[in-house]
Amino acid sequence: MDFLDKLNPQQRQAVTAGAGPVLVLAGPGSGKTRVLTQRVAYLIASEGVRPWQMLAVTFTNKAAREMERRVHELLGGQAQGGQTQGLPLPADGLWLGTFHATCARLLRREAEHLPFESNFVIFDDDDQTRLVKTAIRDLNLDEKSYRPPSVHAAISRAKNELIFPDDYPVQTYRDEVVKRVYKRYQELLKQSNGVDFDDLLLWTAHLLSEFPAVREKYARRFLHVLVDEFQDTNFAQYTLLKHLASVHGNIFCVGDPDQSIYRWRGADYRNVQRFEQDFPDAQVILLEQNYRSRQTILDAAMAVIDRNPHRRRKQLFTERGAGEKLFFYEALDDYGEASFVVDTIAGLVASKTVEPGECAVMYRTNAQSRLLEEAFLQARLPYRLVGAQRFYGRREVKDIIAYLRLVHNPADEISLDRIINVPPRGIGDKTILALHTAARGADLTPGAAVMDLARADASPLWTQFTGRAALPLSDFGALLANWRALAARATVSELFDRIVADINYKEYIDDGTEEGAERWENVQELRRLTLEYSTRTMDEFLQDVALISDQDTLTEGKNAPTLLTLHAAKGLEFGTVFIVGLDDGLLPHSRSFDDPEAMEEERRLFYVGITRAKDRLYLLRALRRGGYGYAEETLPSRYLDDIPPELLSGKTRTGRSFREPRRADSPSWLRSDPKPAAPSQTQFRAGMRIKHSIWGEGIVLNARLQDGDETVEAVFESVGIKRMVASSANLKILNNKK
Repeated sequence: MDFLDKLNPQQRQAVTAGAGPVLVLAGPGSGKTRVLTQRVAYLIASEGVRPWQMLAVTFTNKAAREMERRVHELLGGQAQGGQTQGLPLPADGLWLGTFHATCARLLRREAEHLPFESNFVIFDDDDQTRLVKTAIRDLNLDEKSYRPPSVHAAISRAKNELIFPDDYPVQTYRDEVVKRVYKRYQELLKQSNGVDFDDLLLWTAHLLSEFPAVREKYARRFLHVLVDEFQDTNFAQYTLLKHLASVHGNIFCVGDPDQSIYRWRGADYRNVQRFEQDFPDAQVILLEQNYRSRQTILDAAMAVIDRNPHRRRKQLFTERGAGEKLFFYEALDDYGEASFVVDTIAGLVASKTVEPGECAVMYRTNAQSRLLEEAFLQARLPYRLVGAQRFYGRREVKDIIAYLRLVHNPADEISLDRIINVPPRGIGDKTILALHTAARGADLTPGAAVMDLARADASPLWTQFTGRAALPLSDFGALLANWRALAARATVSELFDRIVADINYKEYIDDGTEEGAERWENVQELRRLTLEYSTRTMDEFLQDVALISDQDTLTEGKNAPTLLTLHAAKGLEFGTVFIVGLDDGLLPHSRSFDDPEAMEEERRLFYVGITRAKDRLYLLRALRRGGYGYAEETLPSRYLDDIPPELLSGKTRTGRSFREPRRADSPSWLRSDPKPAAPSQTQFRAGMRIKHSIWGEGIVLNARLQDGDETVEAVFESVGIKRMVASSANLKILNNKK
């Protein structure tokens, strides 16, 4: 029991709490994993609880293994091979694992009550998508109208809310379709004696709810139920936990609702509120001492998160001292933002202030990694990318580049084979093989052969294919020929737009899921790169991309800065953290603007990012984003306004130091825009008709001088409202009317 002496008072109170429900609200860096594992060890060593009388659940296998290792070490054993010198380990018999593993174990034991056998198989993500596709086809539905990933996401949400097919709520015709697909999907699972991940939770909750004897059996067995990362539980998980704690009432939950950032996965931070309502006599213990960050970082984090309503406030404190102020940097554009990050890290490493591996760069969306990756590569500095593929290795990016390569060089067989059936157009592997065979026989490249087939029966190759195979090849050949003709007179971005539109790539890649939206953002990021080649050739574009992609495959060293999304950063910590893209529309993300709960989660996401930093935190934004010549002006993230100026160093967009007092007429210290220049100082005026080389004709809404450049806001019929830097946008004035 010596380990209790190393705990602070709040931690010790949690570990040694008496019987009954306990809710531990643990601030970031407060040692919640230590508390949970030591609670298990304490119950065994001091309270005489047998390991098999306890159930401990967490969210990842890695966390479960680490918890098991720590428990055994605390009790004097070593978890190697399940035995210690031939004797059982001191915690053997403890039910410890992920929610899904625990549910699978329980379902196999009680399969007699369920519509599947105990040797059921668990379908992975790919299996589930294929099964949804089968269900859609069985019902004679159109996959384009009812995209399998989107339908599956709706089914998953229903299961997380413990809704079976017959109870699926119907308010629209689409709901009716989803209900039918859901029912057929479950029938197909049953035929295969299979379940999906959501079923593991759904059927366990159903089992414990509908079979009182089974519920009593396990609720009596588990004298104590312990839960890690409680804020990430969904409704189904919360329900089954309540069932398992229904006899003894000893449920011990550790979590932090301020770090609940997985709503899109079904996590419901409101489970913390439900817990307090369902267990009104629960002990609520706050872990507020932080062992990770400097006090200035914690003060900034509290200033941000305290604006969220309906939460129990925690007063985070540390004994590590105040530390440096947060550094705010406002770059002229997103290229300058990326350069600042790389240059600053290089300077910190050169001065031996930090090791490269102690640095992390965090952003809201994966698409933001492109400019950062390129900045590191240009500086010939290694980096690690966590939680995502490198930008140029992402499927959607490789697809579009393959299209451009094929248009530029129809002899590129690799690119042809990659995209000839992407999106699906009825060209299967056998047809592709036949195309290659026919091309060799005619002494043509496959690309030339498929364009020749665009002539239909006028092509000598036509008779070598059945009508079912020849027609889609002919259609694709016609597209390729048209793109080739367009490429001779169009810019890279114009060709890009035509290809994406002709193949309906947005509809294909953006399937209504969070992942689909991110994939489309990556396509848009690649498009922004093409805008930089308005006066350059396709040769140059493809060469530059190829060189970056080649460098992109370099094996990064372990001691290198980490690039990752804010979502992927949860649970990690770094000595120096850079949070980039602090603009409205990025953080908070524009998809959240109309949803108050989503906006609260965006704020929690920023809070998570801030609290990853131990010693230094850099907050960055860019005045303009979108590429050279076509950048749009941005607004600072509204969350920046919540950080007290005295915690920051650096300069605002007006060049004013944070140490200067706020202007009396400025409600926001960060958004104190300079006064608009007089109309005589600007080339463009409201009402002017203008022409843009890509977007066509438009009307100026306003123009102003800022930081030595004229910024023009105009509305274009083709793309809507755009903000541009006049000096590089090459705008043509069509008239001078106001």
